[in-house]
Amino acid sequence: MAYTTPSEVVARQLSYFEDRHVLLAGELEDTFATELVDIAASVQVFTTNYAYASSMSRYPHIDVQFGAEYQADKKADMVLFYWPKAKAEAEFLLSMLFDALGEETEICVVGENRSGVRSIEKMFAPLGTVRKFDSARRCSFYWGKCESKPAPFKLENWFNSYPIKRGETSLTIRALPGVFSQSELDVGTALLLDTLPSLSGSVLDFGCGAGVIGAVLKQQNPDLEITMADVSALAVESARETLRFNHLEGTAVATDVFAAIDGKFNAIVTNPPFHAGLDTSYTATETLIAQSPGHLQNGGQMVMVANRFLKYPPLIEKAFGECQTLAASNKFSIYRSVK
Repeated sequence: MAYTTPSEVVARQLSYFEDRHVLLAGELEDTFATELVDIAASVQVFTTNYAYASSMSRYPHIDVQFGAEYQADKKADMVLFYWPKAKAEAEFLLSMLFDALGEETEICVVGENRSGVRSIEKMFAPLGTVRKFDSARRCSFYWGKCESKPAPFKLENWFNSYPIKRGETSLTIRALPGVFSQSELDVGTALLLDTLPSLSGSVLDFGCGAGVIGAVLKQQNPDLEITMADVSALAVESARETLRFNHLEGTAVATDVFAAIDGKFNAIVTNPPFHAGLDTSYTATETLIAQSPGHLQNGGQMVMVANRFLKYPPLIEKAFGECQTLAASNKFSIYRSVK
């Protein structure tokens, strides 16, 4: 079984998990949790990634929890934390988990050195001491224990707010740590919003992040039926909060591309992701392009912004038979296709 490099480092330290109630969280990307089933007293997974939760749900001896907020239904006494690419997301998740689990809970942290995992020593200091116990393949492994009462965790305190203005449209975006567009309007999204053709009927904002596209479209045209979708529970929660805060109606759903999406749309509008953790991944967008015609009404359109270096036009032409370029900057292109 092939594991990520951080998991290979954890595999050198299995004694930490013997007879423990282990909770895995953070940037989970493989099935290493299954290796702990035979040595740990119990194994839980908490993930904010819908695709990962779906893939792990097929293992009956692992309790998988998906969502924006951890619910401590079963008491864990050991957290195995995979360091995420965003430091703010690490702080958010650790605050959440240790408020739920409390003092005396141990923690093992693993991550690639380029991800900033060294920050764990300073970040964990208010709770206890964390020290490095292993280093291999440009990864580090830490162990520590929660020795102080954690501060109360309240999800609403973690939303970042910032204003955006597009033409006559003014909104406040609300976003949780680690979510795309968490602190400012993305340049590619701005170009997309300024280039969009006239839309009507039902619109899917795919890879919605904090809900910028869907919220702007809904405020500009209240008659639109807006659905926003993302693989991240934190993004979905942010999109819902952005709608609520701006008194807008719409739906936000967690999904792996179209796995949890029903019905057909008049338009799919997207600034799709091309990163998975620290690495580049095009799988979700390639699937989106290939499957979009099946989720559009006849005459429906897909409009996408993408970095110009990404070779999406041939894939769009294969799926739709044509690919128009509506606008381009030195970094981004706006593509449109009609079913």
